[in-house]
Amino acid sequence: MSMLNEFRAFAVKGNVIDLAVAVIIGAAFGRIVDSLVKDIIMPVIGRIFGGLDFSNYYVMLGAPAAGYNGPMTYEALTKAGVPLLAYGNFISIVINFVILAFIIFWMVKVVSSARAKLDTEAKATPATPEDVLLLREIRDLLKK
Repeated sequence: MSMLNEFRAFAVKGNVIDLAVAVIIGAAFGRIVDSLVKDIIMPVIGRIFGGLDFSNYYVMLGAPAAGYNGPMTYEALTKAGVPLLAYGNFISIVINFVILAFIIFWMVKVVSSARAKLDTEAKATPATPEDVLLLREIRDLLKK
C-alpha cells in the first residue's frame, strides 16, 4: 500500500504535470515548426537555389511494381510501396530540428532574462522583518 501512496504522491507533484503539459505543447509546437519549414522556408530556399526541392531527393532501393505508371515523386513512390532512401526528407527534418532548437534557445533566453529581472526586483524590495509584521497584526487586532 505504501508503494501505491508513493506513486500517487509522485504522479500528482507539479513537476510531473508540468512535464506532461510540456510534452503535449512540444508536440503541437513541433507540427507548427514542421509546417513553417515545409510550407514557408523550404519554398523560399528552393526559389533562391533555382527550384531546389529537398523532398524529392531520394534513391530508389527497389524497382516499382510491374505496370506502375504513376509519377516518380517521393510521395507517389512511397504510397506505391517502393523502398526509398529519402535523404532529401532527412535534410528537411534536420532543418526542422535546427529551427526548433533555435526557437527553444530563444525562448529559454527570454524566460531566463525575465526571471533574472524578477529576481532583481525581489532582491531590491527587502522583506518586511517579522517583528514589524507581528506589530502590524497586534495593531490590527487592537483596532477591532
